[in-house]
Amino acid sequence: MKNIFIFHGTGGHPKENWFPWLKEKLEQKGHKVYIPQFPNADKPMLEPWLKELENYKDKIDEDTILIGHSLGGLFLLRVLESLDKPVNAAIFIAASVGVKPIKFYDGDDNFSDGFTFDWEKITSNAKQFSVFHSDTDPYVSLGNGEALAEQLGVKLILIPNAGHFNETAGYIEFEELFNKVKTLL
Repeated sequence: MKNIFIFHGTGGHPKENWFPWLKEKLEQKGHKVYIPQFPNADKPMLEPWLKELENYKDKIDEDTILIGHSLGGLFLLRVLESLDKPVNAAIFIAASVGVKPIKFYDGDDNFSDGFTFDWEKITSNAKQFSVFHSDTDPYVSLGNGEALAEQLGVKLILIPNAGHFNETAGYIEFEELFNKVKTLL
């Protein structure tokens, strides 16, 4: 059994998009899935989100898989910078790393610190990485996925016409992500 976390983005919550579907599929396989509700999701701030994640620190270990969607992916980068030991895998879905255009560039600033990252620490704190992005994301341009995949030393998983991988784009299920996670279990 592995612990798997899904981090939502700005304005997000555990019951949106493909999160409940993925949680159910993985729990049917005997894994524990956590989707924390981060505070002030409409006006997110990094420190309260990190404090909320502290409630789960005993569930994050070398077998854990962390998944971040949108701002949750940017948050995942900050989490990886703060870990004392590596997790099994980190998966990024439509994450921003500062490549414009980003619709909420200024709103991401609290998490981004000018979009500067400790890539050495990040890459040492997960054994495996995956980056999903779409060529039709209206919020986070494809250049972000390309830059993130390059920094992490992995091939970008490009899903054409997937928008922002949210309900608006028809993503109440995410089979490609489920298949990727299955390979890590």
